[in-house]
Amino acid sequence: MTENAPSTPHGGDRQLVLRVMPMPADANANGDIFGGWIMAQVDIAGSVLPARISRGRVATVAVNEFVFKQPVSIGDLLSFYATVTRVGRTSVTVHVEVMAERDPENLHVVKVTEANLTYVAIDREGKSRLVAP
Repeated sequence: MTENAPSTPHGGDRQLVLRVMPMPADANANGDIFGGWIMAQVDIAGSVLPARISRGRVATVAVNEFVFKQPVSIGDLLSFYATVTRVGRTSVTVHVEVMAERDPENLHVVKVTEANLTYVAIDREGKSRLVAP
C-alpha cells in the first residue's frame, strides 16, 4: 500500500485521510459492520480535503455514488483514501476508497467501499461561500 503526497492541496493525488478499526458496537446482528457506520466514516474522511482546500467549514451536499464491494468485519483496519476530482466555485467533489487490512497473521488488503461525495464551503451562518483560491 502506498501513500501519495500531493503537489498541491487539490492536485488530484490520492491521500490517506483516516484510519479506523471497527469495534463490536459497530456490528449488526449478523456480525458485519453496519453500512451506515461505514457511510459516516466515509463522510468524515471525504470532508478532510474539501475543508483544507476551502480553508474553512464544509457541509455534505451530495452523495453521488456509494458502492459496498465487500463486508467489513470487526478488527479490520480500515484506511480511507481521498482524491479531489473537481473544485467548483463553492463546492469540492471527492472520491473516497476504503481499504481493509485483514488477518494480521496472513495479511491481505482488499477494497471494501468506494464513494463520490460533494461538499459545499459554508460560512458561519451556514450559507455557501466561495472556495478559497
